[in-house]
Amino acid sequence: MGRAGGSLVSQTADALRQSILSGEYKPGDKLPSEAGLTELYKVSRTVVREAVAALRADKLVEARHGAGIFVLTLPIQQPQPFQDVDHDRISSIIELLELRAAVETEAAELAAVRRSPAQEEAIIRCLSAVQVCIEKAEPTAEADFKLHLAIADATNNPRFREFLEVMGQNIIPRAALRSSQSEQTAASYLRQLQNEHDVIVHAISDGDASAAREAMRKHLKGSQQRYRAMLRQG
Repeated sequence: MGRAGGSLVSQTADALRQSILSGEYKPGDKLPSEAGLTELYKVSRTVVREAVAALRADKLVEARHGAGIFVLTLPIQQPQPFQDVDHDRISSIIELLELRAAVETEAAELAAVRRSPAQEEAIIRCLSAVQVCIEKAEPTAEADFKLHLAIADATNNPRFREFLEVMGQNIIPRAALRSSQSEQTAASYLRQLQNEHDVIVHAISDGDASAAREAMRKHLKGSQQRYRAMLRQG
């Protein structure tokens, strides 16, 4: 089938899919016959068959021998990984920090061994960008995330970056900076995080794998301890 035919199949499948998703055809309903669909969408039987096949592949309909095509119960949409993090729940943040500790300590160690001069420069630039945000009293989460991505890149294993990107900027919690805290307390908290960043980056720059690993471990374990203290305070 040529491009036009393929386009007709897609258009017909999309129209049928929308009819199902909108509730025009409900779970258990029988779709019109092949002839009926041909007439309804003004396409050939071949186009209808391929469109229905696409819906069957999507688990939206099923063919019952001798009875016709029936609409299935719509599949439950599962939330994407790490996109349902609740920053109002400190326990949710601690869960992420524990996972990050398992992955990013290894990333820091590998970065110290494998980084290229260009990657080292990128890490240092990202560290400076976080500092600029702190000095200007601007949000630091995005710059912080880019710093961790730069360290992941320096492992020269693309899976580390992929992992962080799947998690998204959710990996940089800022629940500790609640409105109930003073600006001075918030600034002190950020300076402490930046001091920890500085130790990590210097260890990577020095090529000291064990120091880089330990610095990242202390950074993420320290964050866990800070959030656990908040949890105990209620």
